[in-house]
Amino acid sequence: MNKPGIASTAPRRSVIVDRYTNAVLDPDAPMLGPVENGGTIIANTAPGCWGPMITPSLRGGHEVTQPVYVDGAEPGDGIAIRIRDVTVTAIATASGHDSSPEGFCLGDPYVAARCPSCDEVWPETHLEGIGQDAVKCNKCGNAVTPFEIVHGYTVVFDETRRVGVTVPRAAAETIARDPYHYAALPDGSVQHPILAFAPSDMPGVMVRMRPFLGQLGTTPSRAMPDSHNAGDFGAFLVGAPHAYGLTPEELLEHKTDGHLDIDAVRPGAILIAPVKVKGGGVYMGDMHAAQGDGEIAGHTMDVAGSVTLQVEVVKNYPIDGPVLFPLLEDLPPLARPFSADERARAEKLARSWGLAAVEELAPISVIGTAPNMNAAIDNGLERAAKLLGISVPEVRNRATINGAIEIGRAPGVIQVTFLAPLAKLDAVGLGGYAREQYNL
Repeated sequence: MNKPGIASTAPRRSVIVDRYTNAVLDPDAPMLGPVENGGTIIANTAPGCWGPMITPSLRGGHEVTQPVYVDGAEPGDGIAIRIRDVTVTAIATASGHDSSPEGFCLGDPYVAARCPSCDEVWPETHLEGIGQDAVKCNKCGNAVTPFEIVHGYTVVFDETRRVGVTVPRAAAETIARDPYHYAALPDGSVQHPILAFAPSDMPGVMVRMRPFLGQLGTTPSRAMPDSHNAGDFGAFLVGAPHAYGLTPEELLEHKTDGHLDIDAVRPGAILIAPVKVKGGGVYMGDMHAAQGDGEIAGHTMDVAGSVTLQVEVVKNYPIDGPVLFPLLEDLPPLARPFSADERARAEKLARSWGLAAVEELAPISVIGTAPNMNAAIDNGLERAAKLLGISVPEVRNRATINGAIEIGRAPGVIQVTFLAPLAKLDAVGLGGYAREQYNL
């Protein structure tokens, strides 16, 4: 096996991951593993978004796990990822709506933070005190704030990790003085915990926890910041002045859309991710304690946690983006499988009008990403049409009468979720996953 950095050529039944990237996904960097086709990946994940965003040495907005090589995965294949478990380990977290002060970045504050005092790009920093000026440049001592919280909150979780409550200022400041403990950061994480900022603008709000993975997918075929491995955030790389700048054509060619922020990517779901490098390079991170569709604040409750995945190679996967088989309860009403009674009624009606049979249908959710919502919908429709070998107008009709367009993240991640002909799914090797997921 010619991939650098793999410790053993013998595939293992399970691989445990406790290492993280510097927030850049690089196909030339070492991978862990290999894990066997059908094997298990177990990982402790670090929070995404705010912690990495205030840690200028990280170059991508998140801190995801080191990718894992899956035996037998080749470019042009897919990897089916069964999400077995997602468990929050954090005791508390903080988040909020952000702004980006001028002068603290080279083109993109997620990717190329800089210290305006000494002009160091990706400066090494440390925490000093609490509050929004707590991150200090090691070189000159200046506060480095590529992001500020405009309106934010600190939230604590109960011992069962079922509910949380936002806390007042005094409690937030107590937590901020011991942020690594309350964030439960994995040992290999290098981010500054956002808890150090101690935001407390809306105390006393109860939240329901529903954890999922904001980042789950495969390694892009060119080095890019992890949070930009999608069509919306990735658009910020086009013509960028830093080292990770791309052309529009390069972004389309190399990204794998692993940064989804789709709340249905949770335990029990099956995600099919495209393979663009040998071994696939499965990675994960950016666990969210909960999030409404759209992640409209720009950020949600990012937490440390533990994850268990089972991975399986899907040969000759026909599209360049992810497909999701959500839990039944996460499907839009019109995209849920028909009951036996509904099917019997439809078959009787069909016969009365001269039809010998009705289609066998199964739910599927095709992901689309682009710089804005309309373009993301177009991308999802085009991918669904290519996947099933039908026209875009037919996908539009099916998604209208047997599904919905769902929003993952603003500005440009969507799901085209609908009932698809099961024979078409069988033809591309995905019918078995639909049968498994929905007991068809």
